[in-house]
Amino acid sequence: MVRVRAAGDTLLLVELGTTVDPVINERAIQMADALRTRMLPGVRDVVPAYCSVGIHFDPLRTNLRLVEQAIGDAVRSLGEVDAVPERRVIDVEVVYGGAGGLDLSAVAEWAGLSATEVIARHADRTYRVYMLGFVPGFAYMGRVDAAIAAPRHRVPRERVPAGSVGIAGEQTGVYPTSTPGGWQIIGRTSRVLFQADRVPPSLFSPGDRVRFVPAAGVLA
Repeated sequence: MVRVRAAGDTLLLVELGTTVDPVINERAIQMADALRTRMLPGVRDVVPAYCSVGIHFDPLRTNLRLVEQAIGDAVRSLGEVDAVPERRVIDVEVVYGGAGGLDLSAVAEWAGLSATEVIARHADRTYRVYMLGFVPGFAYMGRVDAAIAAPRHRVPRERVPAGSVGIAGEQTGVYPTSTPGGWQIIGRTSRVLFQADRVPPSLFSPGDRVRFVPAAGVLA
């Protein structure tokens, strides 16, 4: 059941479900695409999340009746979305462990595995980009093998370097810039994930698929 609610005076939230599911996420992505093409007056941004779509608007310039009508049209079109299409695959080379993966041994201990087994399990699957958030270019991906789904740090680090590859429960992701963060850091990539003057600025988009490739000379 679709629910539309106001989240403050400048945001409408369209909720498509309550679970992390690729098909529901695909519906959110396609709904966001459909709303963006409408170019509705006063709508500043349309952002898909795991199972919802946020519509940011200027209350002084927006005709909410038109926005609600567009939402209704998009919802009706979503009845045809019952599968996940094949989207592009992005390979990300990672040096696991060592100075760039300070938590690899801790994740291995938590999982009852060797560091090499943690690396193998993390790199053994293709992850879906469910959404971007936290900071520009940060992609929330899933799902991680349950055996290595280590929880966040209770106290976040004040600085996590750009390119750090982390795990937080069943999610994995890469820090695009140096920021505070509480994820378990198991490696680092040299790929540039976000560049403001690039088109598009983010390497990842919602719906993309990502493979982590262990670099030669892995530091485990």
